[in-house]
Amino acid sequence: MSEYVEVGNLRINKALYELVKDEIAPGTGVDANAFWSSLDEIVRVLGPENTALLEKRDALQTQLDDWHRARKGQVIDAAEYRKFLLDIGYMLPEGGAFEANPANVDPEITSMAGPQLVVPVDNARYALNAANARWGSLYDALYGSDAVGDADGAERQVEFNPLRGAKVVEFAAAFLDSTAALAEGSHADVTEFQLTEVDGRRVLRATLADGRHTGLADSAKFAGFNTSGDELKTLLLRNNGLHIEIHFDRDKPIGRTHPAGINDVWLESAITTIQDCEDSVAAVDAEDKVRVYRNWLGIMKGTLE
Repeated sequence: MSEYVEVGNLRINKALYELVKDEIAPGTGVDANAFWSSLDEIVRVLGPENTALLEKRDALQTQLDDWHRARKGQVIDAAEYRKFLLDIGYMLPEGGAFEANPANVDPEITSMAGPQLVVPVDNARYALNAANARWGSLYDALYGSDAVGDADGAERQVEFNPLRGAKVVEFAAAFLDSTAALAEGSHADVTEFQLTEVDGRRVLRATLADGRHTGLADSAKFAGFNTSGDELKTLLLRNNGLHIEIHFDRDKPIGRTHPAGINDVWLESAITTIQDCEDSVAAVDAEDKVRVYRNWLGIMKGTLE
């Protein structure tokens, strides 16, 4: 039988109470009991309104059930049914033209069309896989798939096949040409990327094998960078709302042989990951809630395994 802790007018499942007190609240500056007291006040204010809405829903459901029972086995007349739904308030008459201007809504909803991953957060492995699946190595994906042909000695082998590796690098350069083209030349011809300052902002420049200097055809596709000292470690590009990371490391086998020191190219596969606790899984009772909240907490802290 479940144990409960009383805070004000609330009776809180003990496991859920202890999760908030011992794992969620520490380090946030929020006192666990103050959190529950605030929830108690919210329930006190909104509880009666919520109860009235539930009673209205039950009343509507009863009217719907009675209407359908009275016509069991009969062909439903659409016009009659629509009038009934309007009469009981289940439907409202169509109003005039209107315009909505919501504010403070995430860009993934308002302006970004793209793939979204949805995963039940009650399963730690699924949740982690979905979070990690947003990013992946293009080099690894190409090397292990049939997107790169195995002709002329470029087949997959137990040991690393440099001929196949060269095809992967060539494919990736062509991909970069199609998604973040240079103003001149090809990514395959770049021997060095540099960051220069123009009017107080960083601008990406590239040196080509023939000595020419160029930049991106669309400078807005340059989204960011990461350096170690004066050494460029990562470039972040943006294409259609999704990002591309170019990783540099001349100490690694792949980067050592690349003219520009590119060791890998990583791609973002989704604009967001929806960690779901209502649709792909139903987190209803306290045991469910503890599991999903603990998993989500672990993702936020980077401790989930």
